[in-house]
Amino acid sequence: MNKKNEKYLTTGEFAKLCKVNKQTLFYYDQIGLLSPELKNDKGYRYYSIHQIELFFVIDLLKELGMSLNDIQQYMGNKSPDSFLSLMYQKKEEIVKMRQEIDQKEKMIKAKITLMEEASHLDFQQITFEQLPEATLYLSRNIENITDEEFVEVISDFINELSVSQLDSGYPIGGITKREQVIKGEFSNYSYLYIEQPNPKVGYPYFQAVKGDFLIGYHVGDEKTISETYKRLFKEMERLHLALSDYVFEEYIYDTVVMNHKEHYVTKIMIQVEPIDR
Repeated sequence: MNKKNEKYLTTGEFAKLCKVNKQTLFYYDQIGLLSPELKNDKGYRYYSIHQIELFFVIDLLKELGMSLNDIQQYMGNKSPDSFLSLMYQKKEEIVKMRQEIDQKEKMIKAKITLMEEASHLDFQQITFEQLPEATLYLSRNIENITDEEFVEVISDFINELSVSQLDSGYPIGGITKREQVIKGEFSNYSYLYIEQPNPKVGYPYFQAVKGDFLIGYHVGDEKTISETYKRLFKEMERLHLALSDYVFEEYIYDTVVMNHKEHYVTKIMIQVEPIDR
């Protein structure tokens, strides 16, 4: 056999070109996925250069999550049409993977930004700020539900965000209406929410309008949050402000970054208006 003229490669040469070890080629041969084109009487194996592209396709399909068994089934029934169909299918999968990766990157960027901002906050300070408009995605109404129902709502809401790819990386917060806050029912939320800085078309959103807010931070778990509300109400009196329509709460530090509840930090944003309005 004139190996050079017929452009055959030894197992070692073929493995080097394909950037794999020889054991991988031996295994592919063993299972009938990719066998040497020639085997001589002495047991030497030779691959054709035309088999390099076949190896690369097998490797590509593996990287895209296709099992060796499924690849074998394709190899046993390959044709131009079946190859084209397979490539279209894998193209669609890659597009979906890219969208999912882009979504995860946005989530991570948002979390980095929020955590860096939190590192510069004074949690004892109360500030009066004008917040811009914000687009929020809401849960179903959750006023006056039981603790068991609340767990179910959170589970359903998180599932919604995942399925619809609406998890923006911002914290899940709670909206409390004015009447609940006045009654001291600070955790009787009306809705859960998550901010949507880049809202997707086709979903019902709540538009939080631009407005004046008194902002404070509660350090500790929700059992003591009433103490922080008292501080905020005193500051409202001092500034001659009245409670407006909504209060927004969201965690700054929670179980993701803290081991103990006494170190949790909740951001409280009280929508306010002048008392003489």
